[in-house]
Amino acid sequence: MAYEFKLPDLGEGLTEGEIARWLVSEGQEVAEDDPLVEIQTDKTTVEIPSPAAGVVSRILAQEGDVVPVGNVIVVIGGDLDGPVPAAEPEAPRRPEASDIVSRATRPAERVRATPLVRRLAHQLGVDLAGISPSGAGARVTEDDVRAAAGGASDTVSLASDGRREPLRGVRRVIAEHMTKAQAIPAVTWVEECDFGNVPLERLVPAVLEVTAAALKEFPELNARLDGDAIVYLDRYDLGIAIDTDQGLVVPVVRDCDTRTLDELDEEVRRLADSARAGTLKPEELRGSTFSVTSAGKFAGVLVTPLINHPEVAILGVHRIAERPVVRNGQVVTRPIGNVSVTFDHRVLDGKRAAEFGLDVIRRLERGGPG
Repeated sequence: MAYEFKLPDLGEGLTEGEIARWLVSEGQEVAEDDPLVEIQTDKTTVEIPSPAAGVVSRILAQEGDVVPVGNVIVVIGGDLDGPVPAAEPEAPRRPEASDIVSRATRPAERVRATPLVRRLAHQLGVDLAGISPSGAGARVTEDDVRAAAGGASDTVSLASDGRREPLRGVRRVIAEHMTKAQAIPAVTWVEECDFGNVPLERLVPAVLEVTAAALKEFPELNARLDGDAIVYLDRYDLGIAIDTDQGLVVPVVRDCDTRTLDELDEEVRRLADSARAGTLKPEELRGSTFSVTSAGKFAGVLVTPLINHPEVAILGVHRIAERPVVRNGQVVTRPIGNVSVTFDHRVLDGKRAAEFGLDVIRRLERGGPG
């Protein structure tokens, strides 16, 4: 009996997921709990095990496809040549250029090919629908695709002046978040800070510690805009921006108002290691109330961070370096860096944001949250 596996809900609020990578191919036998597919969602990749044992008879979503939760993505067991399960109805969408080009040649039945062959066809710009399959079960093979690529110059090119590559994986999610961020009427406030009393080897946890303390005095920054209301949050779960090979991710450090500096340091290191290894859990990327960003040696004198929607503000710590400053009438050098607050002007005014930023700086210069 065939088992139709539907894309599961991998976390609160998830409505869709992207097929990042198939770990099996059609015709392959799998055991229960064998690795089946990697799903990209909320800037992390989740490996899903097979819920049943049997032969993979149909793969119904290609790598790079964004699939609604509840849609059948793979069939295990049953007839390899059996009917394709009907997909769940989807909301109408605007047709894309790729749809227009291929619609005339789209077959009534789905082309049969493994995910690796489909990826190769995409890389070579070959339309699988126009290939006569030579493989068993009328499957398109790698040799079929490579042979068809010899005539690829006669096909329509949607990007004649360069290579066209669709947004996928982390980059697609980043693009979606940045689009939301650009809709926020944001303003950035900046001031210098003396970091002489801050342990720079633990800069991020130190900033988290004082930021959580300051947010208690300025609750309108630890909030979100919900329709025509401002929701003031009573928890202090701060996101930290981490650059990885796959792109920027923002894992969440929970309970920053109650943890010690040592505990914050340990948690920041753990999340950073997991982010760079690609093993963050979906829940570790959700529910932040405010975010902090520091790009280290790449920070520059000043950048303007984008607000992490649906938050209303983000604190930036920029490049720290020895600079000449005047102290008690004398010119001395101190580790000076800029601190910025980018905020949603719909929720708070510049004066209040500046007061918050100065409060963070005061705490940093004193060397602690008090």
